[in-house]
Amino acid sequence: MSIKHWVQVGGAVACLSLGGLADAAPWLEPGNARARFSMQKLADRGHLERVTTAWPLSWAAVESGLSDSVSQDLNAVGMPVAYLSFEKEQLLRPSVRGEFGVFAQTEEPGLSGFEDVQSGDGGASLTLQLQGYSLAAGLTVSQVAAPHDDDELQFDGSYLAAKLGNWELGAGAIDRWWGPGWQSSLILSNNARAIPAVWLNRADTRAPEIGILRWLGPWGLTVMAGSTERVRAVPEAKLLGMRVTVSPIDGLNVALSRMIMFGGRGRPESASVIWDALTGRDNSQDGSENDPGNQVGAVDARYGFAVGQQAAGVYMQMMGEDEAGAFPARKSWLFGVDWTSQLLGGDQQWFLEYANTLADDMFGDPRPNVSYEHFRYKTGYRHYGRNIASSLDGDAVSATWGAYHFLKSGSNVSIRLTYANINQDGLSRVVVPDDSVFYTVPASSQHVGMAQIGYEREFVGGWLEVALQALDKKVRYVSGEKDATGLKISWTSRF
Repeated sequence: MSIKHWVQVGGAVACLSLGGLADAAPWLEPGNARARFSMQKLADRGHLERVTTAWPLSWAAVESGLSDSVSQDLNAVGMPVAYLSFEKEQLLRPSVRGEFGVFAQTEEPGLSGFEDVQSGDGGASLTLQLQGYSLAAGLTVSQVAAPHDDDELQFDGSYLAAKLGNWELGAGAIDRWWGPGWQSSLILSNNARAIPAVWLNRADTRAPEIGILRWLGPWGLTVMAGSTERVRAVPEAKLLGMRVTVSPIDGLNVALSRMIMFGGRGRPESASVIWDALTGRDNSQDGSENDPGNQVGAVDARYGFAVGQQAAGVYMQMMGEDEAGAFPARKSWLFGVDWTSQLLGGDQQWFLEYANTLADDMFGDPRPNVSYEHFRYKTGYRHYGRNIASSLDGDAVSATWGAYHFLKSGSNVSIRLTYANINQDGLSRVVVPDDSVFYTVPASSQHVGMAQIGYEREFVGGWLEVALQALDKKVRYVSGEKDATGLKISWTSRF
């Protein structure tokens, strides 16, 4: 059954009972705006008491967290619940399933948001997934034409995951998005290629049953350990990431995140090095020899609430490059508001977002060339030439307005307008060790205006996506210019 049928013929009711899910089920992936809108509106209206600011999102949390109250609120949340029903039917039966996709684009976008970024001028991918009750595995093989990172054969999206009680243990290269922003995450996003890693994730984020801890509300925890690419200033630098999220008040998600870059070829990787990094003994930007690694920490919060039959939220994220008094220092900031509406026979998600990645620019003396940079890890907080966090990179200020229109037919329309001042001081500390990799790091101070329009719909037994991005000028990066306009077309079919 297609998404159109679920939305128009009452599939919403089916989602009221999500029983029978496979324990090691796949997750809702970052990049899917309709899934994010659906989860967020349900949570904001009090029908889903679970954490919604760390992606991917476990289906186990959806299953256990959805309230029976949704049946009295279908006028407001009918389409979101119907979409989750559709995805459940497609993905969560114990079975073997596959997906084939092709894409072509005239220019890989330099500025990106929550949507996926694909490398190269075009390509084709084949995914096979094995879904069981306690084990899940996926193999994705992609052949990319004219890749911007000199890697034509890619296995991004492949994974192996097992359910151990309420914990998911996994290994692979999957996209992540940590934070409440729609345009940017200041600590971890899907802007760069997925980082190969092992991880431990709390599957069902329900509240603790122990009385003294119930005040935490629903809580989530992710710990991951991975490795960056081989060709960089410090080859194969290791990454250790942690995120804990709590919801002590209905509608409020608060999270603490850390990412630590350490080790790599020629650098120590002992337990004492990791301990020094975890305890904050690595805070210099000036070449201190006892500095074991490069780390960033972030705090983010989002409060969502019902407004009539709609929902709204306010959110913020603060990222610090160093630590002072057990808190992040040399800070970057992100603020935003989002809200929903129901117009023209569909559902809409709107947002306004401001981000400033020039360290200490908002509440102190600006410190250029600090955010996402390091004196020893001179390739910076990047993977295959793209920032692991915000696509704006460091020393940037931006404002974005965006909207999504979700039609009952299953089609989506999106629009985003961004104005940004990137690399404000005009300098760059990044070291580029491989000319075959395009480093999407602004080379000079530039004021950029961007408009992006997207359209998605069912087409010839699959899913068609068309996106047009237009900037007011070409953007200069350290590896060269990117065109002012870019068109992307992709088609994906499940089998």
